[in-house]
Amino acid sequence: MLIENPKSTEYLAVIIGEVAKAGDNLVLTGDLGAGKTTLTKGIALGLGIDQMIKSPTYTIIREYQQGRIPLYHMDVYRVEFGASDLGLDEYFEGDGLSVIEWGNNLKEALPEDYLELIITKDETDLEKRTITFQSFGTKAQAFKERILEKWAHTHE
Repeated sequence: MLIENPKSTEYLAVIIGEVAKAGDNLVLTGDLGAGKTTLTKGIALGLGIDQMIKSPTYTIIREYQQGRIPLYHMDVYRVEFGASDLGLDEYFEGDGLSVIEWGNNLKEALPEDYLELIITKDETDLEKRTITFQSFGTKAQAFKERILEKWAHTHE
């Protein structure tokens, strides 16, 4: 999926928040500055959360409880070892949406069922991004279908 500008990125993110269900897990993969935190801010809006969303780089996880379902925003960029000791499973199987920046760093501690968004910056246009959806598991596949269906209906 080609995203033309930051406004479209935020719009996609709002859709993700609107269609997310409790227990959905979203892994955001991309280079520094690709827009992972920007996406999370839009997802929060889609969930009805109007708090300031900050990257939890040093705290690993921030919880936002005020939305339609809770948002668990994780940044595991600095997690190299002991990911399985962090107790993240409780979030992955819990009552909210887990958004995991740099999720590939978790390796075997990744949730069993998750949707990965791979964000690639355009080499010629700083505004553009290509987003690739990769689902791992049936819940993730259903999540992906809900996102793409709503995106298609609003871009006709």
